[in-house]
Amino acid sequence: MYARTTTITADPMRLDDGMADVRDTVLPAVAEMDGYTGMSMLCDRDSGRCIVTTGWRDEDSMAASRDRVMAMREHAAERFRSRDTQVQEWEIAMMHRLHSATDDSCARVLWSRTDPTMLDETLDAFRSQIIPRMDDVAGFCSLSLLVDRRTGIGSLTTVYTDRAAMDASRDLISGMRDEFVAQRGVMVTEEAELDVVMHSLRVPELV
Repeated sequence: MYARTTTITADPMRLDDGMADVRDTVLPAVAEMDGYTGMSMLCDRDSGRCIVTTGWRDEDSMAASRDRVMAMREHAAERFRSRDTQVQEWEIAMMHRLHSATDDSCARVLWSRTDPTMLDETLDAFRSQIIPRMDDVAGFCSLSLLVDRRTGIGSLTTVYTDRAAMDASRDLISGMRDEFVAQRGVMVTEEAELDVVMHSLRVPELV
């Protein structure tokens, strides 16, 4: 399965207008496209950063939607009064869901880079070393790992029941992350914490 992320740096004062446009205009239109498997949206109200993710059944479906979503993306960027918009297409390498997200959920997103020739080995290690431990983390809901096999870039999103649970997990998760990246030679390039404002991705368990 595949996913497209659109990262918008919005005017914080226009976030509600932009999110309403995604819900009322973008979501219904994209939902009618062949191969669509849902949408999620993460938002940081302080910085104005929003990440909209659409899921696709296969690479062909994602490719076929590119031209059709372009105008909707431009319109949404206007509503957000976006200062910057970045689009990335990914393979969904893993999805593990213990509980469904709710309107109170928050997410920690970690971007990384690894040697593309070592990607499968790194994914196998993540699957065996990290995923089993996440079920014991208080407040853990789900995680999804997106990868670009050509560049070795990855995006890991971990969802928690609420802000308090995410805050409480920070030291534990940081320790797990530091141990893993040191062992596997992974470079963490950025980390962010955001609110989950839409949570309708219909991606099955992929581990």
